[in-house]
This record gives sequence, structure tokens and C-alpha cells, in this order.
Amino acid sequence: MSAAELLALRRFGDGEIVTLAKLVIETAFQPIVEAVTGAVFGYESLMRGFDRLGFRSPLDLIDRAHEAGQLLALEHMVNSRAIAAFAALPDFRSRTLFINLDSRLVPEGADLVERLAGHLARAGIPASSICFEISERFDNDTQPDFALLVRKLRLAGFKLAIDDFGVGHNGLKLLCDHPVDYLKIDRHFISGMENDARKRHLVRNTVNAAHVLGIRVIAEGVESEAEFVACRDAGCDLVQGWFVSRPVTDFSALGPVYAQVARAGGRRRSSRTLDSILIRREIEQVAVLRENESLESVFEFFRRDPKRTFFPVLNANDEPRGILHEYHVKELSYHPFGRDLLKNKLYQKSLSHFVTMAPIADLDTPAEQLLDVFTGMGGNECVILTENLRYAGILSASSLLKIINEKRLKTAEDQNPLTGLPGNRSIRDYLQDKALDGDQIRCLCYFDFDNFKPFNDHYGFHKGDLALSLFASLMRRDFVGEDVFIGHVGGDDFFAGISGRSVEAVRGVLEHLLADFAREVRLLYSPEDQLAGEIRGRDRAGQEATFPLMRCSAAVLVLPEGEVIGEAGQISSRIAGLKADAKGSDGGLVLSSASVSAGQGAALR
Repeated sequence: MSAAELLALRRFGDGEIVTLAKLVIETAFQPIVEAVTGAVFGYESLMRGFDRLGFRSPLDLIDRAHEAGQLLALEHMVNSRAIAAFAALPDFRSRTLFINLDSRLVPEGADLVERLAGHLARAGIPASSICFEISERFDNDTQPDFALLVRKLRLAGFKLAIDDFGVGHNGLKLLCDHPVDYLKIDRHFISGMENDARKRHLVRNTVNAAHVLGIRVIAEGVESEAEFVACRDAGCDLVQGWFVSRPVTDFSALGPVYAQVARAGGRRRSSRTLDSILIRREIEQVAVLRENESLESVFEFFRRDPKRTFFPVLNANDEPRGILHEYHVKELSYHPFGRDLLKNKLYQKSLSHFVTMAPIADLDTPAEQLLDVFTGMGGNECVILTENLRYAGILSASSLLKIINEKRLKTAEDQNPLTGLPGNRSIRDYLQDKALDGDQIRCLCYFDFDNFKPFNDHYGFHKGDLALSLFASLMRRDFVGEDVFIGHVGGDDFFAGISGRSVEAVRGVLEHLLADFAREVRLLYSPEDQLAGEIRGRDRAGQEATFPLMRCSAAVLVLPEGEVIGEAGQISSRIAGLKADAKGSDGGLVLSSASVSAGQGAALR
């Protein structure tokens, strides 16, 4: 159809909007993928072809339809086509279709739900595969039936998402008042997030708050790998945007995994932390209820496991919906006619009426953060754990406390027995954490004594231990504050990490530390050796040689704000390369402003 013909059709007036839309509007799907794996989780249904009707955006078309009294008809047409296209996908049973819900349709909510349920039944799609996106575009408080519609949708098994979170009327109120499943952070906060500490702070804290409420977070409008990495490191569960894929009308172009996301998402911790190991050891596997099961079957669950006071509830896609506690149904079980009431088809309540939301966290969440999630809202029975967004098990309060205590014991065991400083496991976990935290500048300092072996051989291990203890005490004196971590790698190798301080401030601390150590360790030598400024000993080849008095050299890798390293091993290898420069320098100190990902940079002596 030519443009002239379409313009002629437009002259029929607003009453023909739906008729015209049927001719030119196409359904487009934009993938929403898991941040860690790049696997497709679902698709947002979007309109394409609106420009052929002379509209600048889908919102302009929708607003015109509303003015003409045809919004409901347009939404039915668009959504029925989207559902039909979704049902034709080979993997639709394991995906979620995200559909926008215009708040102005709240008065027709009952009709909307009934018609959609019919479409789904004919297509064989469970309600839990459909997620309605509630936009902040309109003030939903002005709609008296809004809360009723939200409840009706959720009880019917549909999922709910808050769209455009952060830029509209009442996102926080929606988050507080309604049991939603997803929160979509608006593009405004995602754009340039990798270079904006304020945005990263807001997004990370929004994610933490959502997880406490049992809500998963989707980052909208992710357009670059840098933005994606920042979203992933802030804890976003899912991502959507041009970095993944533009909306497509050719559904054969959709893939199950998006390689660019899998590559960037996979550049995380190459080995599991102590927290992750302990959590996987304590995770509890319990029987689960499906939200479409009958209430009568619930009593059988409690009868088979009388000590269990609650059960997790999942939807058809294995996503947690919350928990069902025994006290929610106890009144019915104790009522003399409770069982008969459940069998009566006139009794309208289903299992979904009794489900309460619970905090949700990923299996790789640090233990202390899990504790914050658990205690963030009083009265929680458990934390529901997921892996790749699907249910993995639960952690009770007792299990979580056991993990925290065991972690403390393991940390104590990891401490160096001579210096009492954290050892290699703690240092490795610290590096993995700081590699992914680009919110502020980080200075990673590696210390190594020069000429320690000749001193240890000449004076004995007792004097050698005194030198190690001396350096540890100086580190404790000079590195103070929550922004500092110090550790003992082993032997005469030490480590310190400093976050948020300027390079010049760190340089000043290090120069002071190295100078004090060189002066005070000199007192461990005999007066004769102090006067000579050297001792005789044997080198590593066994040949007799002279060695200068001991000092400590420091190689410092500076990670600038915004720099995120997916593989902590890159840090270790880069620091190892700086050690030789430090030992060969006059002052024994080298600070490198290198970009680890690029593997190059300037050494600042």
C-alpha cells in the first residue's frame, strides 16, 4: 500500500484507527536476557509500522486511539497478535512475554483479563508466561479500580512489572503497595552509567531494595557493553536494549542466547568465593507448590511434612512467586466444613490468594548481603535462592547464621599465624570484589622484601620473623579505615588495598611506610653490619656474595573509577609484572595507572 493510499485512508477519521492499524501495524519482539548467561528470558511486545499512519511514536498512536474511544479495541488487536506470534515461537513455553498495560484501560480491566485469558487458553500459554508492564506515565492513584485490577491479574497467575521506574509519577508507591514481579529501571539511569557514580549508586540501591521485596530488576535501554557491565555489576538480573538486540519483526532472527552478552556477562568471578561455597552447602531443597495447584492439595503437603510450616510457591516457569505459610490456610483446615468448602466450585479463592512474597537472592550473593536481605523486612521465614532466575532452594535463618559463623571461622583459619593478617583466600575474595566494583578509584599494593633471604639465612628465622612482624605492625598503623584491606600473602610478601583515596594520598602513605620499615629493620642487624651497610651471604645459586641491608619494595596497580575487570587473575598478573620495576627503582615504589583490560599504561615512580 502506497503512502498516498494510506493518507487517503487517514481521512476516514479517528473512528477508523483500529481498521487502519490492522493494515499496517506489525508486532515486534525485543529480547530480554539474563545478565550473567545471555540466555533469552523473554520478549517485550512492541508496535512497528505506526509511522506509516503518520504517528511519530507508538505512544502518539495510543493517545489518539484513547481520544477516539478506541484504545481498548486497539490494545486487544495488538495483544492478540503478540500472543499468537509468541505461541508460534519454538521455545515459548520457557519464555515470558512482556505486554504494556495502559492505565487508562483500568475501567475495562475485567473485559481485558477475560479476553486475554481466552487467547492464552486457545494458544496453550500459561498465565505466568505473560507479564503486564505498568507504566509510570500516568498517575495510577487517580484510577479507583487500579488496585483491584492488579490483584485480579496476579491472582489469575499473570506477572506484573513496573515500567519506566524512576521517571514517572509514583514508581515507589507502586513498589510499596503492589506485589509486582519485575522492576524495569528507565533508560535515563542506564545511559552513561559506567561513568556516573551517582547513577551507579542509585541503581545498585534500587536493585538491593527490589531484591528484599522479592522483585527482579530489568535494565532498560542498554546500548553498549560498558553500560551492560555496569548494570550487571550493580546486580541487575535482566537486561534489554540495543546492546542485546533491536526489536525485530522477523522472528526467525531471534536466538536462544546472545553471544555478546554471554561473553561480557561471563567475565565475572572465575572461581567461587567462600560465601558461594558455604551457601551451596547449606541450601535446603524442600517440596514446592505450583500456583495453579488446588488448595485441597496444600493440606496434603502439610500432612506429609508436619514439621514444615511453609512451602515455596513457583509458577509454571519455575520462578518463585513467594511462600505459602500454614497459618494462611489454618483457618480452613480447622473449620468443620473447610474441606467441603474447598471442593465447592462457588468458593472463589485459589492458592494464589494465600501466597505472600519473600526476599529473593542469587546463589552467588555474598553472605553478609544475604543477611541484609533477610533482615531488611521483619518476619521473613527464609530467603528464596535462585540460579539463572529459576528456583534453586531456600535458606532459613538458622542456615544463614551457620554460614556467617562458618565464614568467620574459615577467615580466622586463613589468618597468617605469625602476623595475624588475612591470608590468600581473603586476599583473593577482596580482589574479586574490587575488580567488579568500579564506583571509585582503587589502589592495589603488593609488597615484597628485598634481600630478606640472606638476612634470614645469616641471622636465623627468629630474626626473620621479627622483620615480618615489624612490617605487619607498621601496616596496621598506617592503613586504617573502612576503605582499607591488608593481608599477608606468605613469607615476605604482603598486600594492601585502598579504595576512594587519591593516588597522591596513597603515595604519601606508602613512602612513609617504606621509609619507616627501612629505618627500623636496620636495627635488627648487628652494629658492624649496620656500619658496613651490607652483609655477606650466598645467593640463590649458592655463590658467596654481598647484599645490601633489607628494605621493602611496593608495586601498586591503580584501577581508576569506572574501570571494571571481569577476571581478577588479570590484576595478579599485571601486579607481578610491576614487581621487577619496583625492585629496580631507587625508592622501591612504582605506581602504575595501567588499564588492566588493555594491558598497558604508564608507570609512575
